[in-house]
Amino acid sequence: MGNPRGFLEIKREDPGYRPVKERVGDYDEVERRLTPEEIERQAARCMDCGVPFCHGCGCPLANYIPEWNALVGDGHWKEALELLSATNNFPEFTGRICPAPCEASCTVGLHGDPVTIRQIERELVERGFAEGWIPLAQPAPRKGGKVAVVGSGPAGLAVADTLNKLGRDVTVYERDGVIGGLLRRGIPEFKLDKEIVARRVALMRAEGVKFEPGVAVGIDLSGSYLLKRFDAVAIACGAEEPRDLKVSGRGLDGIHFAMDFLAPPSVRSGKRMAEADEISAKGKKVLVIGGGDTGSDCVGTSIRQGAKSVVQIEIMPEPPPERSEHTPWPDWPYEKRTSSSHKEGCERMWNVMTEEFVGKNGGVVGIKAARVEWETAADGHPVKPTKTPNSEFQLDADLIFLAMGFTGVRKNDVVESLGLALDERGNVETDDVGATSVDGVYAAGDAATGASLVVRAIAAGRNLAFEMDKRLDAIAACACCCH
Repeated sequence: MGNPRGFLEIKREDPGYRPVKERVGDYDEVERRLTPEEIERQAARCMDCGVPFCHGCGCPLANYIPEWNALVGDGHWKEALELLSATNNFPEFTGRICPAPCEASCTVGLHGDPVTIRQIERELVERGFAEGWIPLAQPAPRKGGKVAVVGSGPAGLAVADTLNKLGRDVTVYERDGVIGGLLRRGIPEFKLDKEIVARRVALMRAEGVKFEPGVAVGIDLSGSYLLKRFDAVAIACGAEEPRDLKVSGRGLDGIHFAMDFLAPPSVRSGKRMAEADEISAKGKKVLVIGGGDTGSDCVGTSIRQGAKSVVQIEIMPEPPPERSEHTPWPDWPYEKRTSSSHKEGCERMWNVMTEEFVGKNGGVVGIKAARVEWETAADGHPVKPTKTPNSEFQLDADLIFLAMGFTGVRKNDVVESLGLALDERGNVETDDVGATSVDGVYAAGDAATGASLVVRAIAAGRNLAFEMDKRLDAIAACACCCH
């Protein structure tokens, strides 16, 4: 820590976003960047606290945050990047789209503004690429053991990258025509430039990872084929079964799951498609049902496509503007979050329950809705909604997106082909180390835990890779003894 009073003398500085009028006219990343000098000043705010809660409580990857902050603050960027890369395979992803639970548990944030950890992380890796500090990794000596990874989202890529660096032969199968999974088809360009994903995939390919895009396990090749050809299989296909809203009028035209809008055929194939094949919000009154990140992404995309209006409704109550007393530091705070998309022109409504989709000539024209009141638990979290008497109203909409979360893995193809058992939440059932009900098959990320953060998926992929590596070593040792 070069400046022991940094956190007292230097104020937090965020880069902010590009002007609304500018950014809604394109799909370029909306977030600005700090200069290297500004980043070094921000890193100097890290107070070298006795117990770094950012590292142990906040970060699923257990990044060495205080250490690389100190190095950046002193101008030692390359050494800081080496520390960052020791625990995070893809800091260029987390540096852009992670909600930064590390910052929520930053000790400076207990009585002030936390350190801009995510911004420092992003600039570290981007400078690393620019300066040539991220050369091809030299994998450990190849020690045998062929591994198939099903799914190329953040968890699958983390499994593949880590096992490859440990000396395993890895092949990644992806049903889409391009590699990246959730990173490509679930997150809009204005939050994560797809060239950033392509850059990392190209690096992994050069380091020895084999990629097989456009291959759907369970359709194009069977689960039994994988089990015969590979020594182990890692399932990282995500949790993509969307939660439906089964009320009257659900079959009307103009009602779509959010991911069908965010990941149209052109995104999944990586090719240009006819406009007729895409869902367009141009000139439409858009209604987004669901208040999470996916709903926010529908808002931003609709605005860029030229929607006439955008309304987002949520059945849950409006969170408090600041950290709730029921989620004290260093817990992840329960508070209202406003995304860059919300700031571009969106009406938001809470405590709203959809009772019926209203249609005309086979197409949706709106919804019948009602207000709800919530019963809360002792910890302040809402647990049970009750319809408010005489609160019915109607909202006009000719394009509706359902963004109410996910209910586990899709119950076909991969799951059925391998005969995997599922838990009560619809996820692939695993033990403490990620092993499934089928010998030699493992699972990590959203497929095993349900939809969550990209940073948790990367951490889960890394952890599973180390466990698989140990088990493959044990199998090889046993085979040697038997012979």
